[in-house]
Amino acid sequence: MGFDRNLLPDASSFYDAQGLKLVGRGKWRTTECRFHGGSDSMRINTETGAFVCMAGCGARGGDVLAYHMASNGLDFVTAAKQMGAWVDDGKSAQNYKPTPLTPRQALEVMAVECNLVAIAASNVAQRVALTQMDLDRLMAAAKRIARLVEIFV
Repeated sequence: MGFDRNLLPDASSFYDAQGLKLVGRGKWRTTECRFHGGSDSMRINTETGAFVCMAGCGARGGDVLAYHMASNGLDFVTAAKQMGAWVDDGKSAQNYKPTPLTPRQALEVMAVECNLVAIAASNVAQRVALTQMDLDRLMAAAKRIARLVEIFV
């Protein structure tokens, strides 16, 4: 089993399928940051798929696979399989154990996710109806938090 980068979707198609509208010209485009809810703080490289939040929430990665991992709280192999970039190369499967985040990185992720959950809870308490996008983002936050608990507890 192995990873084949050539099987990853091109960046523009991937981010379009995620419902992100890329604005601007050139290889770096602007869009919303779904990691912290910023309306125009995420920059995406349409050639490599790299992404970085300019608002300082810490979201960043080098390609569409990194985005898929971060947005869904997945490890490398699981994300690669979901994206169709993990292929059977005839070799026996090796036990793969991803390198976990540092404790500092885990706390940074927890801070962002817990802040999102607190804001959503406040909205619900004030009888503000959550959109489907809000609910989807809360589920992603719950997956990330659960994954961190698996790694560090």
